[in-house]
Amino acid sequence: MKIATYNVNGIHSRLPRLLEWLEESKPDVACLQEIKTSDATFPEAAIRDAGYGVLWHGQKGFNGVALLARGSEPVEIRRGLPGDEADTHSRYLEAQVQGVVVASLYLPNGNPQPGPKFDYKLAWMARLNAHAATLRGDGMPVVLAGDYNVVPTDAVADIYSTRSWKKDALLQPESRAAFQAMQSAGWTDALRHLHPDAPLYTFWDYLRQRWQRDAGLRIDHLMLNAPALARLRAAGVDKAVRGREKASDHAPAWIELADG
Repeated sequence: MKIATYNVNGIHSRLPRLLEWLEESKPDVACLQEIKTSDATFPEAAIRDAGYGVLWHGQKGFNGVALLARGSEPVEIRRGLPGDEADTHSRYLEAQVQGVVVASLYLPNGNPQPGPKFDYKLAWMARLNAHAATLRGDGMPVVLAGDYNVVPTDAVADIYSTRSWKKDALLQPESRAAFQAMQSAGWTDALRHLHPDAPLYTFWDYLRQRWQRDAGLRIDHLMLNAPALARLRAAGVDKAVRGREKASDHAPAWIELADG
């Protein structure tokens, strides 16, 4: 079972690239972020024509997540992250697909920091960790996949250089501590688990020729509970997708789980 996460940075403008990737990579589950469209304008027909059942949680102009299942219908479990009824951002969608619980999530960027946007980021991460604790030990494989907007370490394996990013919310100690707390609570960073030292960048800013210089960051993660980790067989990044015409600034990251 192949499960992927892909921040498409606007599903309408990137739809040809998304459909191209779905045909090439054939993920069984695809978690999308930053679809940037309302529920009413989501391109459901194009996704279904590509062979995927689909759920989406849209928001006009920004945010928004979707969850695609090849040849089947994902069964919705939860729409929106619990813990703050006043939060109207579309950032979390959870479903069951073929006996695996999968969530597509888009964490707040948090910039500029310090300030209210960074406070919201940390509060959202605290809510995520609290909800993740309810999912971790129920015996079913769980994959929490998405754009976490956190660079886990300063190592070259996670970021090309920290020089121009030191004040960015993605690298702050508080952001990293919340991400580490998730791992300390029993969740495994699948990409890093199978590739301990290799650079596995998933994001290259459009500015300053960063793609051409391979000046990337690792901010898209697939976090696994113990039953999912026991089935983990492979993981990687479809890096070439980022280099195509009118591409998202992210590349898809993916894992493969053995049959249960």
